[in-house]
Formats: sequence, C-alpha cells, structure tokens
Amino acid sequence: MCTAITLQSEQLENFFGRTMDFSYGIDPELFIIPKNYEWTNFLSNKTISNKYSFMGIGQKKDGMLAFFDGVNEKGFAAATLYFAGYAKYDDEENSMEKESISSLDFLHYILGKCASIKELNDILLNISIKGLPDPVTKTVAPLHWIATDKSGECVVIEQTEDGLNIFKNEIGVMANSPNFKWHMTNLTNYINVSQIQIDNSKWGNVQLKPFGQASGTMQLPGGYTSPERFVKTAYQKTHIKIPKNSLEAINACFHIMESVTIPKGIVVTNRNTDDYTKYTAFVNTNTCEYFFKTYNNTQIIKASLFNNYKDSKEPISLGKLERKVKFEEI
Repeated sequence: MCTAITLQSEQLENFFGRTMDFSYGIDPELFIIPKNYEWTNFLSNKTISNKYSFMGIGQKKDGMLAFFDGVNEKGFAAATLYFAGYAKYDDEENSMEKESISSLDFLHYILGKCASIKELNDILLNISIKGLPDPVTKTVAPLHWIATDKSGECVVIEQTEDGLNIFKNEIGVMANSPNFKWHMTNLTNYINVSQIQIDNSKWGNVQLKPFGQASGTMQLPGGYTSPERFVKTAYQKTHIKIPKNSLEAINACFHIMESVTIPKGIVVTNRNTDDYTKYTAFVNTNTCEYFFKTYNNTQIIKASLFNNYKDSKEPISLGKLERKVKFEEI
C-alpha cells in the first residue's frame, strides 16, 4: 500500500513524492549513488555503469541494495509501488534479445541512466523486466513504477500479461492495484465531487440544507484501499491552491498525503501485521533536494544531492531515515 503524486508550483518547479506503506519490517536509509558507479546485474552478473548520480531511499539487505524512490542529477525521479495481482514479469522465452533487469533493480537502472521521460521511453524498448525474490518478503514482489522529470511530465510503467507498457499520467497520481487505466476510468464515478457548496434542495414541502461546509465533497471515499487513496489524492492535488514557491509546494505535498497516511492498527494484514506508513518523502526535481518524515518522527528532514555529493566508487550513506525527535521549545 503506497500512494504517489506530482505537484507543480507557480515557479514551474516539479515536486514528486510518495508514502511508503508496508506491512513488512524495513529499515530505510538515504543513499547517494555516484556518477559512473558500477554495479552488478543480479540476473546476468554483468557490470552496469550509471551515467548519472542520484539520491534515493532504499535498503541494503543480504548483499542487495534495492531502492524505493529517488531523484538523479538531471531531475529525473521515480518510485516503486506494490502491484499485487496484476504484475506479470517476463520469462526467458520471450525476452532473449533484450537486456534483462530484475524488478528489484529496475528503479536503480532507470535513475542511473535516464535524464528525462523521453529517455525512459527509449530505454524501455530494449529491456526486459524479470521477477527476483526480495530479501525482505522472501517472495517475488509484484511491482509497478511511476516516473517524472523536472518538466512535470509523468508516466506509469506496468509489466502485466499484456506486456511492458508505459502510460502518460496526466493526473500525476498513482496507488496500487488495479492497473492505472482502471484507476483513471474510476475517477468518472466522482465527477460530481466539487469544492463548491451544493445548493439547498426541496423534497415536496421539506427544505433540505447542507450540514455546514464541504457538502460538495460528500461523495469522496474515506477508506484506505488503493482505489480510495487514488481518488482522494487526485481530487486534492487538482483542487489545492497552486503553491507560489518551493516552501509552499513542500507544505502542500505533505498536507495532501495526510489524507492517505495510515497509522498503526488501522489496517491489519492476514499475517496479523500492521500495514502502515513507514515514511513520507518528496523531492524537488529542479534542485534535487529530498524532504522526508517517518512514522516515529514527523519533523521534516531535508537533504541535498549536490551538497552531499562526493566522488566515490561505492554508495554513500547519509544515514537511516529514523532520527531522534527534537522538539522546538518556546
């Protein structure tokens, strides 16, 4: 369970971020991957060299460094979200002529090689995404991806039984299952939702009046399923006042995500584990800055790719996301 959005300011800065909702234990860390960093393709054992440096949130476990989201030096950003019941990866028989990339490495691969959505489109023609068990769940995680660049263009990448597809994402929102086209069609069910108060109505001799403000939003869903989260964030991001600058934009992004942030105990899985929001993170794709907060520390932390970058042959860790809470006293 995760939700992702893009949001642009009046200054045309593009912001991109997500909630990380998960029922398995993870210990996320902020990394910088240097330009020209060489890493091993887990499927082919061949060396891959990154064209661009990037900063991303991920986790290193059992020798594998997998990323959940990130932004590179060119302002290209992307995130991985769960896609249960719909993801279907390639097999060896139908992808021999393409470079095989595991689903766990795909985000690392595109962040290291793409400067724009156009370049992403070109790269997708020549790769095949295959499933690989991850060290956290010990299963082949069903995934799909959302990507954007500093122009604000946004796409969704889904590998299903129909093949590898990339969809233009004009709404700038993504959640989990069903597929992206289903979510976009489902928005039509909420065509009457509005930020404007509905008018009084008369049923026979009975005068009906709205209960205070927000009557135009009564049809909005209130649960935490993927379709409900998609609708809520789509409505909010398309109706929120356009932020004037980067500070207003970051505040707006986190406010939007508050409606889909899941506290512990609200959603419990069949394994009797809590599915809750581990962290919420946004990036300014124009400045390559990260802003994040965690479940246990809601103070927003900021990190810059360029301020923390240094030449290295290895990933640079900026530390765990979980940090000690410090209250400001007055």
